[in-house]
Formats: sequence, C-alpha cells, structure tokens
Amino acid sequence: MRTRSINHRLAAVVLAVALVFGVSALTRYMPGRVSAVSAEPGSQEDPLISKSYFDRFVSLQVVTVPAGKTLSCEAGTEIVLRAGKATAIGSDLGGLSDITSGKDVQTGQAIVSNHLLIVPRSDGRGLRAATECVVMVRGAHAISP
Repeated sequence: MRTRSINHRLAAVVLAVALVFGVSALTRYMPGRVSAVSAEPGSQEDPLISKSYFDRFVSLQVVTVPAGKTLSCEAGTEIVLRAGKATAIGSDLGGLSDITSGKDVQTGQAIVSNHLLIVPRSDGRGLRAATECVVMVRGAHAISP
C-alpha cells in the first residue's frame, strides 16, 4: 500500500517537471508565436483605412432632418433620435430593429428618443421627420424629400 502512494507522488513530480520543461521549450523555440506584441499600424496585419471610409461607416455623425423629409439608410446603419418627432419607414420585410427595447418598429410607428435603432437591410428603411429632428447616425444614409 505504501509503495502505491510513493509511486503516485513520483508520477506527479515527473509530470510537473515535464510540464515545466515543455512550456519552457515552447517559449524558447517559438518566441513570435507566444509574444503579445501587436502588429505595426499600417502594416498588412493592421491596415489603415481612408478618411472617407471612416467618415461614412465608422464615425458617428449628428444630422438634422428637416420636417417632412426622410432619412434613408443602408444595411447596418445605426440611428438614435435625439430631438424632434419621427416615424419609422420600414419595408415589406419588416421595420427598424429597436435594440434598446428589443422590438421591431414598423412603418408609421413613432420612434422613441434615445433608442438605438439598426437598419437590417438596404431596402429604403429609415425615418420620416414629423418635426425638425436631430439624429445621430453611423453608416451610409441620405436625406430626401
């Protein structure tokens, strides 16, 4: 019985030593793969983007939509109504995804201020301003009559 206990302890020590040497060998012979250093900005691993791409798809823009006009958006565009009254413009496939409330805002329904809305498809969805509106928008959009 005592021999079995000694064998278990010996096996545990051998396993621990093997793990230490294994990790040591990996870090010594694969330094680039274990390193946490990030890629050089502007390199192939971390490319730069153009200002126009950033302005159109990444930056948040504050847009004023005159009363009676529509804000038409492309797929993936994010909208937050900050001031004014507006209604949703949907399509046959649905409305705007209200991420804040977890609901689908259908055509003609009032848009709640300060709710994050996402346009799921590029099929004419957006909003119609009942009064002059201030809207934060991230993504491709256009104001039309």
